[in-house]
Amino acid sequence: MSSLAMANMLASIFVPIGIVGAAVAVICAAVAGVALARSAAGMAGGAAGIWIVGAMLSLSASFASFWIPAIVAVAALVAGLVLGVVARGVLRSVARPVAEVVEAPAAVVAEPVAKPSAVTGTVKTAVA
Repeated sequence: MSSLAMANMLASIFVPIGIVGAAVAVICAAVAGVALARSAAGMAGGAAGIWIVGAMLSLSASFASFWIPAIVAVAALVAGLVLGVVARGVLRSVARPVAEVVEAPAAVVAEPVAKPSAVTGTVKTAVA
């Protein structure tokens, strides 16, 4: 088998792997954007970690000089992060209902309360 035939055969395997990797990267970039919008840093970190795997898989299509999956994977992460941060800012700027400020009443002085002593039976006064 010649090296050209081997390259063509490998290209037919690596290009679909690259496309699937790009799809995984796009999904993870969308999840990272939503997580950033909701201020869920752990979820955003996990999605970005899985995005790295998808981006690496998308690079396998470059074996056949097919760079579109890798470009799509990188562009998806950039778009997801930017849109997530913008959505977070929009969500924080939405007017939230302001609770009414209620002034606390003046300090109440406790009246002395008479309590009988269990041991002697005498009455002691104490503050409640």
